[in-house]
Amino acid sequence: MKTIYVFLADGFEEVEALTPIDVLRRAGLKVVTVSVKDSPVVHGAHGVPVIADALTDEVEEGDMILLPGGMPGATHLDKCTELSDMIMQYAAQGKSLAAICAAPLVLGKRGLLKGKKATCYPGFEEFLEGAEYTAAPVECDGNIITGKGPGAAMDFAFAIVEKFCGAGKVQELKQGMMVNA
Repeated sequence: MKTIYVFLADGFEEVEALTPIDVLRRAGLKVVTVSVKDSPVVHGAHGVPVIADALTDEVEEGDMILLPGGMPGATHLDKCTELSDMIMQYAAQGKSLAAICAAPLVLGKRGLLKGKKATCYPGFEEFLEGAEYTAAPVECDGNIITGKGPGAAMDFAFAIVEKFCGAGKVQELKQGMMVNA
């Protein structure tokens, strides 16, 4: 079973974290939420508290790192050295990375978007160093998936499901969740 780690920092955008968590679990993927602080309780940008499954030092090998946006959540993720080390290790191994809204800045500032198509929340393009910014709701380029913002969270989640489970699973989920295809 594929394991996806969703990293949470105070100020994360709830829709961009919880929608993918829900959809990926519905697809049968193992999703582990990870707090980047010393406490498992992480507060979203709109005050929603979430209890993470693990802390950064409890993360094991996985198949994808997913970064929800939101402010100041994305900047907290960017400052987490343990997360940065994991991201660079995943990138070196060709493993999958996903980021939405402001969080693609974490990948861009590490040079991981150079030569790739990417999207992000308007105003954060400057951090997508070397990327071809498209403004699309979702971009999939090689091992990296980026999303534009809260309104793209469902499509972002479906892109991840398609990567790991195929288009058939996406259609099955859309039908069961009453999402217009």
